[in-house]
Amino acid sequence: MPIDNYEEVGGYPLDPEVQEELLLTQNECCFIWGPKDHWAVGVFMSYIWRHGRFWLTATSQRKRVAAIKRDDRASVAVSSAGTHLGPARTATAKGRCILHDDEETKSWVYPDIARAILGDQPELVEMFTAMLDSERRLVFELVPEKWITYDSTKLMADSITAWIAQNSDEPDGSG
Repeated sequence: MPIDNYEEVGGYPLDPEVQEELLLTQNECCFIWGPKDHWAVGVFMSYIWRHGRFWLTATSQRKRVAAIKRDDRASVAVSSAGTHLGPARTATAKGRCILHDDEETKSWVYPDIARAILGDQPELVEMFTAMLDSERRLVFELVPEKWITYDSTKLMADSITAWIAQNSDEPDGSG
């Protein structure tokens, strides 16, 4: 795509396979909701991406739980920072949030979140999972309805092409 400035970068979405890799690789997101006063609030939370949905957990006394019970609309923003995908690849999902307090959901989400955070350390994963399994803890399931994604590698490729084209039209000084 021809580019001569960075005013509009909406034409650089993540390819579906890169988006999926990002969501499976990263384990931290910004969870964003609308509280009573309508000032958007976001906190960083650990998550897992399974079955085309985000899965997170928090205890029921958190203000975000009351907010989601009032209005189930929320967003999750994920960055590639700190992953092998490099910087400036992002995916934001707008969706509806379902709160779960059933043992069946907790029994697979807690260990998966623990593994996402701790990797292949079975004893630590087991201890972390046990700590998550507390009386007031809930599981959030965010079901994406709309995506906003961005891939800076595409922008940079077009930028380099534009820079080369601009500089190839100038005389090189040889004569």
